[in-house]
Amino acid sequence: MSSSFTDRLLGRVRLSGLLAVAAPLLAVVFAGVMTSIVLLLNGSDPLHTLLLLVEYGAAPRTQVLILNSATTYYISALAVAIGFRMNLFNIGVDGQYRLAALLAAAVGGAISLPAPLHVGVTVLVAVAVGGLWASIAAVLKAARGVSEVISTIMLNAVATGLGAWLLTTDRLAVSLSSNNIGTKPIPPSGQVPGISLVPGSPSKVYGFLLVAVLLGVGYHVLLNRTRFGFDLRATGRSETAAVASGVRVGRMVVLTMILSGAVAGLVGMPQLLGEAYTYSLDFPPGLGFIGISIALLGRNNPIGIALGALLWSFLNNAGEILGINDIPQEIVIIMQGAIVLSVVIAYELVHRYRATAERRRVSRRLATPVEGAAA
Repeated sequence: MSSSFTDRLLGRVRLSGLLAVAAPLLAVVFAGVMTSIVLLLNGSDPLHTLLLLVEYGAAPRTQVLILNSATTYYISALAVAIGFRMNLFNIGVDGQYRLAALLAAAVGGAISLPAPLHVGVTVLVAVAVGGLWASIAAVLKAARGVSEVISTIMLNAVATGLGAWLLTTDRLAVSLSSNNIGTKPIPPSGQVPGISLVPGSPSKVYGFLLVAVLLGVGYHVLLNRTRFGFDLRATGRSETAAVASGVRVGRMVVLTMILSGAVAGLVGMPQLLGEAYTYSLDFPPGLGFIGISIALLGRNNPIGIALGALLWSFLNNAGEILGINDIPQEIVIIMQGAIVLSVVIAYELVHRYRATAERRRVSRRLATPVEGAAA
């Protein structure tokens, strides 16, 4: 191998590394500038606001809340990312996890089994319901060509209505208090104990955090170390090329959507099995849409998604201190939107720069005479 070739190769590696670092740095700078402008227009000091968030977020109690919220956000984002890797937009994670949590809570509160088996049955019900609900959009997409964006959005509305119909005292609900109803509480044998992970806090981190970590590892292995993952990524990059190589695209659509929905069914489990033990009227909504933002923020990478979930959770939980200091809490929503927008813009700019640099490199190589070629 010649020294000139080695130098060019090392140069391209260094350039690729610089571009990989440049994208998140550009995103951070852009988001910081946008947020600072909004804070200044509101009459608030950007540096003081940031210090307030950091100080409140460093408190042990807040750290537990951040980790607990990040656990649910992470699972939600993984469910979305599975579809994204195949260019499928599962916008229905919100409906899938809420319907799955409702039916899993009803089953978990109605049965009596030894602890591991009780938890396993409840989780299995959630996975099955989430996968089955997503399969409706999958079959419509594969058999009739219906856009999964439209069908999953509509199924969200259907799931909300179906959940409201089921969550009544005539069907699955019991009275929990004077102004709240929910499924029959899950007994201790069906609960997942917390973990004392944060020193100085009496509160515990959801035990389901370990499951979230395993899901992240499984996501990476499935997509990068299996034939199914290769077919999934190949179909996402070029459906025509995938068909030419023997991939059954319709089958991949169905399996990928069902897998995405099955993971979505787990989104409500940390809250259900680790804290609430019942599905009630105040069960947290909107986690599916948060997952979409975090999947975009993490670029569908399990590590990137984890960092995005922690950042999102930090802003949501630490942002509570802003209202106490006469700073509108809506600033947090603006910060989150600015971060996602800046990440999308930064990576697109870097992608275009990399493509342009590659075209120029190829042009230079083609224009360079080959040694020993006939005149």
